[in-house]
Amino acid sequence: MKRIVQLSKNVINQIAAGEVIERPYSVVKELVENSIDAGATKISIEISNECRNIRVADNGSGIHPDDIMLAFSKHATSKISSGEDLYYVKTMGFRGEALASIISISKLTCTTRTKDFDYGTKVECENSEVKKAQTGCAIGTIMDIRELFYNIPARLKFLKTSKTEFAYISELLQSLALVHPEISFALKNNGKIVMKTTGQGDLTQTIKEIFNDDIVSQLKPVLKTDKISNLKISGFVSTPDYTRSSKKDYYTYVNSRMVKCPIFQKSIDTAYRNLIGSRYPFIILNLEIPPEDVDVNVHPTKKEVRYKNPNQIFNFIHSAIDMALMNCIEKDNNINETPIQPVKNESSATLTKKSFNSDIFVENNDKIENFLTTKPKTSAVIKEFPRRESVIAEQTKFIEEQVKEKEEMIIGQYRKTYILIEREEGLEIIDQHIADERYIYEKLKKSKNLDSQLLFISDVIEISPSDKELLNTHKDKLAKFGYEIEFMSGNEVIFKKVPQLISKVSPKEILTDILANLSGDINNIEEQIIITTACKAAVKANTYLNNFQMLEIVKNWRKCEKPFTCPHGRPISKIIEHKDIAKFFQRTK
Repeated sequence: MKRIVQLSKNVINQIAAGEVIERPYSVVKELVENSIDAGATKISIEISNECRNIRVADNGSGIHPDDIMLAFSKHATSKISSGEDLYYVKTMGFRGEALASIISISKLTCTTRTKDFDYGTKVECENSEVKKAQTGCAIGTIMDIRELFYNIPARLKFLKTSKTEFAYISELLQSLALVHPEISFALKNNGKIVMKTTGQGDLTQTIKEIFNDDIVSQLKPVLKTDKISNLKISGFVSTPDYTRSSKKDYYTYVNSRMVKCPIFQKSIDTAYRNLIGSRYPFIILNLEIPPEDVDVNVHPTKKEVRYKNPNQIFNFIHSAIDMALMNCIEKDNNINETPIQPVKNESSATLTKKSFNSDIFVENNDKIENFLTTKPKTSAVIKEFPRRESVIAEQTKFIEEQVKEKEEMIIGQYRKTYILIEREEGLEIIDQHIADERYIYEKLKKSKNLDSQLLFISDVIEISPSDKELLNTHKDKLAKFGYEIEFMSGNEVIFKKVPQLISKVSPKEILTDILANLSGDINNIEEQIIITTACKAAVKANTYLNNFQMLEIVKNWRKCEKPFTCPHGRPISKIIEHKDIAKFFQRTK
Protein backbone atom coordinates (compact mmCIF):
# COMPACT_ATOMS: atom_id res chain seq x y z
CA MET A 1 0.00 0.00 0.00
CA LYS A 2 1.27 3.49 -0.90
CA ARG A 3 2.11 6.13 1.70
CA ILE A 4 -0.57 8.62 2.72
CA VAL A 5 -0.22 12.10 1.17
CA GLN A 6 -2.16 15.35 1.45
CA LEU A 7 -4.20 16.09 -1.71
CA SER A 8 -3.81 19.47 -3.35
CA LYS A 9 -6.51 22.13 -3.00
CA ASN A 10 -7.49 21.76 -6.68
CA VAL A 11 -7.87 17.96 -6.47
CA ILE A 12 -9.95 18.30 -3.31
CA ASN A 13 -12.23 20.77 -5.08
CA GLN A 14 -12.51 18.50 -8.12
CA ILE A 15 -13.60 15.60 -5.91
CA ALA A 16 -16.16 17.83 -4.21
CA ALA A 17 -17.33 19.08 -7.60
CA GLY A 18 -18.32 15.52 -8.47
CA GLU A 19 -21.13 15.79 -5.91
CA VAL A 20 -22.20 19.38 -6.60
CA ILE A 21 -21.56 19.75 -10.36
CA GLU A 22 -22.86 16.78 -12.31
CA ARG A 23 -23.43 18.52 -15.67
CA PRO A 24 -23.92 22.01 -17.18
CA TYR A 25 -27.40 22.04 -15.64
CA SER A 26 -25.79 21.99 -12.17
CA VAL A 27 -23.67 25.05 -12.91
CA VAL A 28 -26.66 27.03 -14.15
CA LYS A 29 -28.72 25.99 -11.15
CA GLU A 30 -26.10 27.07 -8.62
CA LEU A 31 -25.40 30.41 -10.30
CA VAL A 32 -29.03 31.34 -10.93
CA GLU A 33 -30.00 30.42 -7.36
CA ASN A 34 -27.19 32.70 -6.16
CA SER A 35 -28.70 35.47 -8.28
CA ILE A 36 -32.12 34.86 -6.73
CA ASP A 37 -30.61 34.95 -3.23
CA ALA A 38 -28.95 38.24 -4.18
CA GLY A 39 -32.37 39.80 -4.79
CA ALA A 40 -32.09 40.05 -8.57
CA THR A 41 -35.19 41.05 -10.57
CA LYS A 42 -33.55 40.36 -13.94
CA ILE A 43 -31.46 37.30 -14.73
CA SER A 44 -29.98 36.52 -18.15
CA ILE A 45 -28.50 33.12 -19.03
CA GLU A 46 -26.51 32.49 -22.21
CA ILE A 47 -25.37 29.02 -23.29
CA SER A 48 -22.90 28.19 -26.07
CA ASN A 49 -20.07 25.84 -27.09
CA GLU A 50 -22.19 22.69 -26.62
CA CYS A 51 -23.26 23.87 -23.13
CA ARG A 52 -19.67 24.20 -21.94
CA ASN A 53 -19.72 28.01 -21.99
CA ILE A 54 -22.23 29.53 -19.56
CA ARG A 55 -22.86 33.20 -18.80
CA VAL A 56 -25.21 34.26 -16.01
CA ALA A 57 -25.81 38.00 -15.47
CA ASP A 58 -28.07 39.58 -12.85
CA ASN A 59 -28.94 42.96 -11.33
CA GLY A 60 -28.73 41.70 -7.77
CA SER A 61 -26.87 43.13 -4.79
CA GLY A 62 -23.43 42.11 -6.04
CA ILE A 63 -20.42 40.92 -4.00
CA HIS A 64 -18.46 43.23 -1.69
CA PRO A 65 -14.87 43.78 -2.95
CA ASP A 66 -13.45 42.57 0.37
CA ASP A 67 -15.46 39.34 0.16
CA ILE A 68 -14.79 38.41 -3.45
CA MET A 69 -11.73 36.25 -2.77
CA LEU A 70 -13.50 34.48 0.08
CA ALA A 71 -16.53 33.80 -2.14
CA PHE A 72 -14.48 31.37 -4.25
CA SER A 73 -13.00 29.46 -1.33
CA LYS A 74 -14.57 26.29 -0.02
CA HIS A 75 -17.27 26.44 2.67
CA ALA A 76 -17.52 30.23 2.57
CA THR A 77 -21.01 31.70 2.41
CA SER A 78 -23.04 34.75 3.42
CA LYS A 79 -26.21 32.72 3.99
CA ILE A 80 -25.50 30.93 7.26
CA SER A 81 -23.03 31.57 10.05
CA SER A 82 -23.62 28.81 12.62
CA GLY A 83 -24.89 25.26 12.91
CA GLU A 84 -28.21 26.51 14.27
CA ASP A 85 -28.83 28.36 11.01
CA LEU A 86 -29.16 25.02 9.23
CA TYR A 87 -32.54 24.62 10.93
CA TYR A 88 -33.78 27.98 9.61
CA VAL A 89 -32.53 27.99 6.02
CA LYS A 90 -34.41 30.59 3.96
CA THR A 91 -32.07 30.86 0.97
CA MET A 92 -31.57 28.62 -2.08
CA GLY A 93 -27.88 27.99 -1.39
CA PHE A 94 -26.16 27.71 1.97
CA ARG A 95 -23.31 25.16 1.73
CA GLY A 96 -20.65 27.45 0.26
CA GLU A 97 -19.39 24.73 -2.10
CA ALA A 98 -20.69 25.75 -5.54
CA LEU A 99 -18.23 28.47 -6.61
CA ALA A 100 -15.21 26.61 -5.24
CA SER A 101 -16.32 23.52 -7.17
CA ILE A 102 -16.99 25.42 -10.41
CA ILE A 103 -13.58 27.13 -10.55
CA SER A 104 -11.86 23.76 -10.12
CA ILE A 105 -13.40 22.39 -13.36
CA SER A 106 -13.71 25.48 -15.58
CA LYS A 107 -12.23 28.85 -16.47
CA LEU A 108 -14.34 31.48 -14.73
CA THR A 109 -14.47 35.26 -14.90
CA CYS A 110 -16.62 37.14 -12.39
CA THR A 111 -17.49 40.83 -12.68
CA THR A 112 -19.46 42.29 -9.79
CA ARG A 113 -20.39 45.56 -8.11
CA THR A 114 -22.49 46.60 -5.11
CA LYS A 115 -24.48 49.84 -4.85
CA ASP A 116 -22.01 51.19 -2.25
CA PHE A 117 -19.13 51.44 -4.74
CA ASP A 118 -18.56 53.44 -7.91
CA TYR A 119 -16.34 50.72 -9.28
CA GLY A 120 -16.65 46.99 -9.67
CA THR A 121 -14.38 44.01 -9.10
CA LYS A 122 -13.20 41.51 -11.66
CA VAL A 123 -11.76 38.13 -10.74
CA GLU A 124 -10.35 35.45 -13.03
CA CYS A 125 -10.23 31.86 -11.81
CA GLU A 126 -8.49 28.81 -13.27
CA ASN A 127 -7.39 25.60 -11.56
CA SER A 128 -8.75 27.00 -8.27
CA GLU A 129 -6.39 30.01 -8.51
CA VAL A 130 -8.07 33.44 -8.19
CA LYS A 131 -6.79 36.81 -9.51
CA LYS A 132 -8.51 40.07 -8.56
CA ALA A 133 -8.66 43.54 -10.18
CA GLN A 134 -10.84 46.67 -10.27
CA THR A 135 -13.10 47.35 -13.24
CA GLY A 136 -16.09 49.40 -14.33
CA CYS A 137 -19.49 47.63 -14.42
CA ALA A 138 -23.15 47.97 -13.52
CA ILE A 139 -24.59 46.94 -10.15
CA GLY A 140 -25.02 43.20 -10.04
CA THR A 141 -22.93 40.16 -10.94
CA ILE A 142 -21.82 38.48 -14.18
CA MET A 143 -20.48 34.96 -14.01
CA ASP A 144 -18.78 33.85 -17.23
CA ILE A 145 -17.81 30.15 -17.32
CA ARG A 146 -15.77 28.80 -20.22
CA GLU A 147 -14.65 25.29 -21.18
CA LEU A 148 -16.53 23.45 -18.46
CA PHE A 149 -14.81 20.14 -17.53
CA TYR A 150 -11.74 21.08 -19.63
CA ASN A 151 -9.47 19.42 -17.06
CA ILE A 152 -11.71 16.39 -16.39
CA PRO A 153 -11.96 14.56 -19.73
CA ALA A 154 -13.69 11.57 -18.10
CA ARG A 155 -16.61 13.74 -16.98
CA LEU A 156 -16.71 15.44 -20.36
CA LYS A 157 -16.94 12.09 -22.10
CA PHE A 158 -20.06 11.13 -20.18
CA LEU A 159 -22.03 14.26 -21.05
CA LYS A 160 -24.97 13.70 -23.36
CA THR A 161 -25.54 15.54 -26.62
CA SER A 162 -25.67 19.32 -26.50
CA LYS A 163 -29.42 19.24 -27.27
CA THR A 164 -30.09 16.95 -24.32
CA GLU A 165 -27.90 18.97 -21.95
CA PHE A 166 -29.60 22.19 -23.04
CA ALA A 167 -33.01 20.57 -22.54
CA TYR A 168 -32.08 19.99 -18.88
CA ILE A 169 -31.10 23.66 -18.56
CA SER A 170 -34.27 24.85 -20.26
CA GLU A 171 -36.48 22.76 -17.95
CA LEU A 172 -34.57 24.14 -14.96
CA LEU A 173 -35.17 27.74 -16.01
CA GLN A 174 -38.85 27.03 -16.61
CA SER A 175 -39.16 25.65 -13.08
CA LEU A 176 -37.40 28.64 -11.55
CA ALA A 177 -39.44 31.14 -13.55
CA LEU A 178 -42.72 29.51 -12.44
CA VAL A 179 -41.90 29.83 -8.76
CA HIS A 180 -40.44 33.33 -9.21
CA PRO A 181 -42.90 35.20 -11.46
CA GLU A 182 -41.53 38.44 -10.00
CA ILE A 183 -38.18 37.86 -11.72
CA SER A 184 -37.56 38.40 -15.43
CA PHE A 185 -35.65 35.45 -16.92
CA ALA A 186 -34.04 35.36 -20.36
CA LEU A 187 -32.43 32.20 -21.74
CA LYS A 188 -30.31 32.19 -24.89
CA ASN A 189 -28.78 29.26 -26.73
CA ASN A 190 -26.01 30.17 -29.17
CA GLY A 191 -27.32 33.74 -29.32
CA LYS A 192 -30.96 32.79 -29.92
CA ILE A 193 -33.59 33.62 -27.29
CA VAL A 194 -35.30 30.39 -26.23
CA MET A 195 -37.29 31.57 -23.21
CA LYS A 196 -38.17 34.99 -21.83
CA THR A 197 -40.44 36.09 -19.00
CA THR A 198 -41.36 39.66 -18.13
CA GLY A 199 -41.26 39.31 -14.35
CA GLN A 200 -44.60 41.02 -13.73
CA GLY A 201 -45.24 39.01 -10.56
CA ASP A 202 -48.29 37.32 -12.10
CA LEU A 203 -48.00 33.53 -12.25
CA THR A 204 -50.77 33.31 -14.84
CA GLN A 205 -48.81 35.60 -17.14
CA THR A 206 -45.62 33.62 -16.58
CA ILE A 207 -47.43 30.39 -17.51
CA LYS A 208 -48.58 32.02 -20.75
CA GLU A 209 -45.04 33.22 -21.53
CA ILE A 210 -43.46 29.81 -20.89
CA PHE A 211 -46.17 27.58 -22.35
CA ASN A 212 -49.15 29.11 -24.15
CA ASP A 213 -52.43 30.92 -23.56
CA ASP A 214 -54.54 27.79 -24.01
CA ILE A 215 -53.11 25.98 -21.02
CA VAL A 216 -54.33 28.70 -18.66
CA SER A 217 -57.97 27.85 -19.38
CA GLN A 218 -57.27 24.26 -18.28
CA LEU A 219 -55.99 25.15 -14.81
CA LYS A 220 -57.65 25.64 -11.44
CA PRO A 221 -56.20 27.90 -8.74
CA VAL A 222 -55.03 26.40 -5.46
CA LEU A 223 -54.87 28.39 -2.23
CA LYS A 224 -55.01 26.98 1.28
CA THR A 225 -53.55 28.26 4.53
CA ASP A 226 -53.30 26.94 8.06
CA LYS A 227 -52.75 29.75 10.54
CA ILE A 228 -52.03 27.46 13.47
CA SER A 229 -49.25 25.49 11.73
CA ASN A 230 -48.21 28.47 9.61
CA LEU A 231 -48.63 26.51 6.37
CA LYS A 232 -49.65 27.83 2.98
CA ILE A 233 -49.88 26.22 -0.44
CA SER A 234 -50.62 28.07 -3.66
CA GLY A 235 -50.42 27.57 -7.40
CA PHE A 236 -52.45 25.79 -10.06
CA VAL A 237 -53.57 22.25 -10.88
CA SER A 238 -55.07 21.08 -14.16
CA THR A 239 -58.60 19.84 -14.63
CA PRO A 240 -58.92 16.10 -15.23
CA ASP A 241 -59.63 16.98 -18.88
CA TYR A 242 -56.03 18.19 -19.30
CA THR A 243 -53.49 15.45 -18.62
CA ARG A 244 -49.96 14.33 -19.49
CA SER A 245 -48.43 10.94 -20.16
CA SER A 246 -45.79 11.34 -17.41
CA LYS A 247 -45.01 13.27 -14.22
CA LYS A 248 -42.69 15.56 -16.13
CA ASP A 249 -45.01 18.52 -15.54
CA TYR A 250 -45.08 18.21 -11.77
CA TYR A 251 -43.61 21.59 -10.75
CA THR A 252 -43.46 21.23 -6.97
CA TYR A 253 -41.69 23.53 -4.54
CA VAL A 254 -41.10 23.88 -0.82
CA ASN A 255 -40.44 27.47 0.23
CA SER A 256 -39.81 28.27 -3.46
CA ARG A 257 -37.18 25.53 -3.67
CA MET A 258 -37.59 22.91 -6.41
CA VAL A 259 -38.04 19.48 -4.83
CA LYS A 260 -38.76 15.91 -5.84
CA CYS A 261 -40.75 14.92 -2.82
CA PRO A 262 -42.49 11.52 -2.49
CA ILE A 263 -45.05 12.98 -0.08
CA PHE A 264 -45.88 15.73 -2.56
CA GLN A 265 -46.25 13.24 -5.40
CA LYS A 266 -48.34 10.83 -3.31
CA SER A 267 -50.67 13.70 -2.35
CA ILE A 268 -51.18 14.61 -6.00
CA ASP A 269 -51.70 11.03 -7.15
CA THR A 270 -54.22 10.37 -4.37
CA ALA A 271 -56.20 13.54 -5.14
CA TYR A 272 -56.49 12.60 -8.82
CA ARG A 273 -57.17 8.92 -8.25
CA ASN A 274 -60.34 7.81 -10.04
CA LEU A 275 -60.30 11.03 -12.08
CA ILE A 276 -57.68 10.53 -14.78
CA GLY A 277 -56.87 6.83 -14.94
CA SER A 278 -53.24 6.17 -15.86
CA ARG A 279 -52.58 9.76 -16.98
CA TYR A 280 -51.00 12.58 -14.94
CA PRO A 281 -52.05 16.17 -14.25
CA PHE A 282 -50.20 19.44 -14.82
CA ILE A 283 -49.12 20.81 -11.44
CA ILE A 284 -47.56 24.05 -10.19
CA LEU A 285 -47.60 24.13 -6.39
CA ASN A 286 -45.47 25.95 -3.82
CA LEU A 287 -45.68 24.84 -0.20
CA GLU A 288 -44.67 27.49 2.34
CA ILE A 289 -43.65 25.96 5.64
CA PRO A 290 -41.66 27.24 8.64
CA PRO A 291 -37.97 26.48 7.93
CA GLU A 292 -37.62 24.70 11.26
CA ASP A 293 -40.30 22.19 10.21
CA VAL A 294 -38.48 21.01 7.08
CA ASP A 295 -34.93 19.74 6.57
CA VAL A 296 -33.37 20.74 3.24
CA ASN A 297 -29.90 19.68 4.31
CA VAL A 298 -30.38 16.09 3.14
CA HIS A 299 -28.44 15.93 -0.13
CA PRO A 300 -25.93 18.24 -1.89
CA THR A 301 -28.42 18.88 -4.71
CA LYS A 302 -30.96 20.10 -2.11
CA LYS A 303 -33.80 18.45 -4.04
CA GLU A 304 -34.72 16.09 -1.22
CA VAL A 305 -36.49 17.31 1.90
CA ARG A 306 -37.72 15.80 5.14
CA TYR A 307 -40.68 17.06 7.11
CA LYS A 308 -41.09 17.24 10.86
CA ASN A 309 -44.69 16.03 10.46
CA PRO A 310 -45.03 14.22 7.12
CA ASN A 311 -48.63 13.04 7.72
CA GLN A 312 -49.78 16.58 8.33
CA ILE A 313 -48.09 17.77 5.12
CA PHE A 314 -49.64 14.95 3.09
CA ASN A 315 -53.14 15.76 4.31
CA PHE A 316 -52.63 19.50 3.84
CA ILE A 317 -51.47 19.18 0.23
CA HIS A 318 -54.09 16.55 -0.63
CA SER A 319 -56.96 18.59 0.81
CA ALA A 320 -55.78 21.73 -1.01
CA ILE A 321 -55.83 19.96 -4.38
CA ASP A 322 -59.14 18.29 -3.56
CA MET A 323 -60.66 21.68 -2.75
CA ALA A 324 -59.42 23.12 -6.04
CA LEU A 325 -60.92 20.24 -8.02
CA MET A 326 -64.21 20.85 -6.20
CA ASN A 327 -63.94 24.56 -7.11
CA CYS A 328 -63.31 25.81 -3.57
CA ILE A 329 -60.72 28.50 -2.95
CA GLU A 330 -59.98 30.90 -0.14
CA LYS A 331 -60.70 34.54 -0.84
CA ASP A 332 -57.99 35.62 1.55
CA ASN A 333 -54.75 34.23 2.91
CA ASN A 334 -56.20 33.86 6.41
CA ILE A 335 -58.20 30.66 6.54
CA ASN A 336 -59.42 31.31 10.10
CA GLU A 337 -61.00 34.65 9.22
CA THR A 338 -62.16 34.09 5.68
CA PRO A 339 -64.51 31.20 4.92
CA ILE A 340 -63.91 28.99 1.94
CA GLN A 341 -66.27 29.86 -0.88
CA PRO A 342 -67.65 26.91 -2.88
CA VAL A 343 -68.32 27.15 -6.58
CA LYS A 344 -71.42 25.31 -7.72
CA ASN A 345 -70.39 22.65 -10.17
CA GLU A 346 -70.93 22.95 -13.88
CA SER A 347 -69.32 21.12 -16.74
CA SER A 348 -65.53 21.27 -16.83
CA ALA A 349 -65.54 23.46 -19.91
CA THR A 350 -67.66 26.11 -18.16
CA LEU A 351 -65.67 25.99 -14.93
CA THR A 352 -62.32 26.60 -16.51
CA LYS A 353 -63.45 29.99 -17.81
CA LYS A 354 -64.26 31.10 -14.24
CA SER A 355 -61.34 29.64 -12.36
CA PHE A 356 -58.83 32.48 -12.15
CA ASN A 357 -60.65 35.08 -10.06
CA SER A 358 -61.04 33.88 -6.51
CA ASP A 359 -63.74 36.52 -5.92
CA ILE A 360 -65.97 35.27 -8.75
CA PHE A 361 -68.26 32.36 -8.07
CA VAL A 362 -71.21 31.00 -9.96
CA GLU A 363 -74.44 32.78 -9.01
CA ASN A 364 -77.00 30.99 -6.85
CA ASN A 365 -80.07 29.81 -8.65
CA ASP A 366 -82.26 28.81 -5.74
CA LYS A 367 -85.30 28.28 -7.90
CA ILE A 368 -83.79 25.57 -10.08
CA GLU A 369 -81.74 24.02 -7.26
CA ASN A 370 -84.76 23.72 -4.95
CA PHE A 371 -86.86 22.28 -7.72
CA LEU A 372 -84.31 19.77 -8.90
CA THR A 373 -83.38 18.52 -5.43
CA THR A 374 -86.99 17.99 -4.35
CA LYS A 375 -88.30 16.53 -7.61
CA PRO A 376 -89.06 12.77 -7.46
CA LYS A 377 -87.00 10.40 -9.57
CA THR A 378 -88.28 9.41 -12.99
CA SER A 379 -89.14 5.87 -11.94
CA ALA A 380 -91.15 7.14 -8.98
CA VAL A 381 -93.12 9.56 -11.18
CA ILE A 382 -93.90 6.91 -13.75
CA LYS A 383 -94.92 4.41 -11.06
CA GLU A 384 -97.19 6.92 -9.34
CA PHE A 385 -98.78 8.22 -12.54
CA PRO A 386 -98.60 5.34 -15.05
CA ARG A 387 -101.23 6.81 -17.38
CA ARG A 388 -100.87 10.52 -16.78
CA GLU A 389 -98.56 11.44 -19.64
CA SER A 390 -99.75 15.03 -19.42
CA VAL A 391 -98.33 15.34 -15.90
CA ILE A 392 -94.93 14.06 -17.03
CA ALA A 393 -95.03 16.35 -20.06
CA GLU A 394 -95.80 19.31 -17.80
CA GLN A 395 -92.94 18.39 -15.48
CA THR A 396 -90.56 18.02 -18.41
CA LYS A 397 -91.60 21.40 -19.80
CA PHE A 398 -91.08 23.05 -16.42
CA ILE A 399 -87.59 21.59 -16.04
CA GLU A 400 -86.69 22.61 -19.59
CA GLU A 401 -87.71 26.17 -18.78
CA GLN A 402 -85.48 26.13 -15.71
CA VAL A 403 -82.59 24.70 -17.71
CA LYS A 404 -82.97 27.53 -20.21
CA GLU A 405 -82.24 29.93 -17.36
CA LYS A 406 -78.87 28.16 -17.03
CA GLU A 407 -78.16 28.71 -20.73
CA GLU A 408 -78.51 25.06 -21.71
CA MET A 409 -81.19 23.13 -23.55
CA ILE A 410 -81.42 19.41 -24.15
CA ILE A 411 -81.59 18.74 -27.88
CA GLY A 412 -82.00 14.99 -27.63
CA GLN A 413 -80.19 11.67 -27.47
CA TYR A 414 -77.61 10.43 -29.95
CA ARG A 415 -77.27 6.68 -30.57
CA LYS A 416 -79.14 6.06 -27.31
CA THR A 417 -75.86 6.74 -25.48
CA TYR A 418 -75.07 10.45 -25.58
CA ILE A 419 -77.13 13.42 -24.37
CA LEU A 420 -76.85 16.51 -26.57
CA ILE A 421 -77.20 19.91 -24.92
CA GLU A 422 -77.17 23.37 -26.47
CA ARG A 423 -75.07 25.69 -24.33
CA GLU A 424 -74.06 29.31 -24.63
CA GLU A 425 -70.55 28.36 -25.72
CA GLY A 426 -71.39 25.43 -27.96
CA LEU A 427 -72.78 21.94 -28.32
CA GLU A 428 -72.18 19.77 -25.25
CA ILE A 429 -72.08 15.98 -25.62
CA ILE A 430 -72.53 13.98 -22.41
CA ASP A 431 -72.04 10.24 -22.03
CA GLN A 432 -75.18 9.22 -20.11
CA HIS A 433 -73.62 6.17 -18.43
CA ILE A 434 -70.47 7.94 -17.27
CA ALA A 435 -72.36 11.00 -16.00
CA ASP A 436 -74.76 8.81 -14.04
CA GLU A 437 -71.89 6.69 -12.74
CA ARG A 438 -70.06 9.76 -11.40
CA TYR A 439 -73.18 10.92 -9.56
CA ILE A 440 -73.87 7.49 -8.02
CA TYR A 441 -70.21 7.06 -7.09
CA GLU A 442 -70.11 10.34 -5.16
CA LYS A 443 -73.45 9.53 -3.54
CA LEU A 444 -72.13 6.16 -2.37
CA LYS A 445 -68.95 7.76 -1.02
CA LYS A 446 -71.04 10.02 1.20
CA SER A 447 -73.56 7.39 2.27
CA LYS A 448 -73.11 5.91 5.72
CA ASN A 449 -75.79 3.26 5.38
CA LEU A 450 -76.68 1.75 2.02
CA ASP A 451 -80.12 0.30 1.47
CA SER A 452 -80.04 -3.40 0.65
CA GLN A 453 -82.49 -5.45 -1.34
CA LEU A 454 -83.32 -8.91 -0.02
CA LEU A 455 -83.20 -11.48 -2.81
CA PHE A 456 -85.88 -14.15 -2.42
CA ILE A 457 -84.44 -16.10 -5.34
CA SER A 458 -80.73 -16.05 -6.10
CA ASP A 459 -78.68 -18.10 -8.48
CA VAL A 460 -76.26 -20.55 -6.93
CA ILE A 461 -72.81 -19.57 -8.17
CA GLU A 462 -69.85 -21.92 -8.16
CA ILE A 463 -66.47 -20.36 -7.49
CA SER A 464 -62.89 -21.52 -6.98
CA PRO A 465 -61.47 -22.24 -3.51
CA SER A 466 -59.20 -19.19 -3.73
CA ASP A 467 -62.14 -16.93 -4.65
CA LYS A 468 -64.13 -18.38 -1.76
CA GLU A 469 -61.30 -17.52 0.62
CA LEU A 470 -61.11 -14.00 -0.85
CA LEU A 471 -64.82 -13.40 -0.35
CA ASN A 472 -64.68 -14.76 3.18
CA THR A 473 -61.77 -12.48 4.04
CA HIS A 474 -63.60 -9.35 2.88
CA LYS A 475 -67.09 -10.41 3.96
CA ASP A 476 -67.44 -7.55 6.47
CA LYS A 477 -66.38 -4.90 3.95
CA LEU A 478 -68.86 -6.20 1.42
CA ALA A 479 -71.62 -6.12 4.05
CA LYS A 480 -70.79 -2.48 4.73
CA PHE A 481 -71.80 -1.64 1.18
CA GLY A 482 -74.99 -3.70 1.10
CA TYR A 483 -73.73 -7.13 -0.02
CA GLU A 484 -74.57 -10.22 2.04
CA ILE A 485 -73.12 -13.49 0.79
CA GLU A 486 -73.97 -16.95 2.09
CA PHE A 487 -71.57 -19.82 1.57
CA MET A 488 -73.17 -23.11 0.58
CA SER A 489 -71.65 -26.56 0.58
CA GLY A 490 -68.43 -26.95 -1.37
CA ASN A 491 -67.48 -23.89 -3.37
CA GLU A 492 -70.97 -22.56 -3.98
CA VAL A 493 -72.26 -19.16 -2.87
CA ILE A 494 -75.48 -17.18 -3.16
CA PHE A 495 -76.33 -13.51 -2.62
CA LYS A 496 -78.87 -12.97 0.16
CA LYS A 497 -78.74 -9.19 -0.18
CA VAL A 498 -77.35 -6.71 -2.70
CA PRO A 499 -77.41 -2.89 -2.78
CA GLN A 500 -80.86 -1.69 -3.78
CA LEU A 501 -79.30 0.32 -6.59
CA ILE A 502 -78.26 -2.86 -8.42
CA SER A 503 -81.01 -5.25 -7.38
CA LYS A 504 -81.91 -5.90 -11.03
CA VAL A 505 -78.37 -6.79 -12.10
CA SER A 506 -77.48 -10.46 -12.52
CA PRO A 507 -75.86 -11.77 -9.29
CA LYS A 508 -73.32 -13.70 -11.33
CA GLU A 509 -72.31 -10.53 -13.16
CA ILE A 510 -71.97 -8.68 -9.84
CA LEU A 511 -69.85 -11.44 -8.31
CA THR A 512 -67.54 -11.57 -11.33
CA ASP A 513 -66.77 -7.87 -11.04
CA ILE A 514 -66.38 -8.00 -7.27
CA LEU A 515 -63.88 -10.86 -7.48
CA ALA A 516 -61.93 -9.06 -10.20
CA ASN A 517 -61.59 -6.02 -7.93
CA LEU A 518 -60.85 -7.96 -4.76
CA SER A 519 -57.97 -9.74 -6.45
CA GLY A 520 -56.60 -6.46 -7.81
CA ASP A 521 -55.75 -3.51 -5.58
CA ILE A 522 -56.05 -5.14 -2.17
CA ASN A 523 -55.05 -1.90 -0.45
CA ASN A 524 -58.07 -0.13 -1.87
CA ILE A 525 -60.84 -2.70 -1.56
CA GLU A 526 -63.61 -0.43 -0.32
CA GLU A 527 -63.00 2.05 -3.11
CA GLN A 528 -63.18 -0.71 -5.70
CA ILE A 529 -66.44 -2.02 -4.27
CA ILE A 530 -67.96 1.46 -4.54
CA ILE A 531 -66.74 1.83 -8.13
CA THR A 532 -68.19 -1.56 -9.06
CA THR A 533 -71.54 -0.72 -7.48
CA ALA A 534 -71.70 2.69 -9.19
CA CYS A 535 -70.87 1.22 -12.58
CA LYS A 536 -73.50 -1.49 -12.28
CA ALA A 537 -76.17 0.91 -11.00
CA ALA A 538 -75.67 3.60 -13.66
CA VAL A 539 -77.89 3.77 -16.72
CA LYS A 540 -76.28 1.78 -19.53
CA ALA A 541 -75.20 2.91 -22.96
CA ASN A 542 -77.58 2.04 -25.78
CA THR A 543 -80.57 2.74 -23.52
CA TYR A 544 -83.38 4.98 -24.71
CA LEU A 545 -84.14 7.92 -22.39
CA ASN A 546 -86.96 10.44 -22.57
CA ASN A 547 -86.37 14.13 -21.93
CA PHE A 548 -87.28 13.89 -18.27
CA GLN A 549 -84.82 11.04 -17.70
CA MET A 550 -82.04 12.86 -19.54
CA LEU A 551 -82.65 16.02 -17.51
CA GLU A 552 -82.57 13.98 -14.31
CA ILE A 553 -79.14 12.56 -15.21
CA VAL A 554 -77.77 15.96 -16.23
CA LYS A 555 -79.17 17.63 -13.11
CA ASN A 556 -77.59 15.04 -10.81
CA TRP A 557 -74.27 15.19 -12.65
CA ARG A 558 -74.14 19.00 -12.44
CA LYS A 559 -74.28 18.70 -8.65
CA CYS A 560 -71.20 16.46 -8.47
CA GLU A 561 -68.19 17.79 -6.66
CA LYS A 562 -65.85 16.50 -9.37
CA PRO A 563 -67.90 16.41 -12.59
CA PHE A 564 -64.96 15.75 -14.90
CA THR A 565 -64.52 12.01 -15.26
CA CYS A 566 -65.98 8.74 -14.08
CA PRO A 567 -64.21 6.83 -11.26
CA HIS A 568 -62.23 4.97 -13.93
CA GLY A 569 -60.87 8.25 -15.37
CA ARG A 570 -62.98 8.42 -18.55
CA PRO A 571 -64.14 11.92 -19.58
CA ILE A 572 -67.84 12.65 -19.14
CA SER A 573 -68.54 15.51 -21.51
CA LYS A 574 -67.12 17.45 -24.41
CA ILE A 575 -68.11 20.85 -25.76
CA ILE A 576 -67.74 21.64 -29.45
CA GLU A 577 -67.67 25.41 -29.63
CA HIS A 578 -70.03 27.29 -31.93
CA LYS A 579 -67.11 28.90 -33.75
CA ASP A 580 -65.68 25.49 -34.66
CA ILE A 581 -69.03 24.32 -36.02
CA ALA A 582 -69.46 27.56 -37.95
CA LYS A 583 -65.94 27.28 -39.31
CA PHE A 584 -66.62 23.79 -40.65
CA PHE A 585 -69.69 25.06 -42.50
CA GLN A 586 -67.73 28.12 -43.67
CA ARG A 587 -69.99 30.53 -41.85
CA THR A 588 -67.13 32.47 -40.27
CA LYS A 589 -66.31 35.91 -41.61
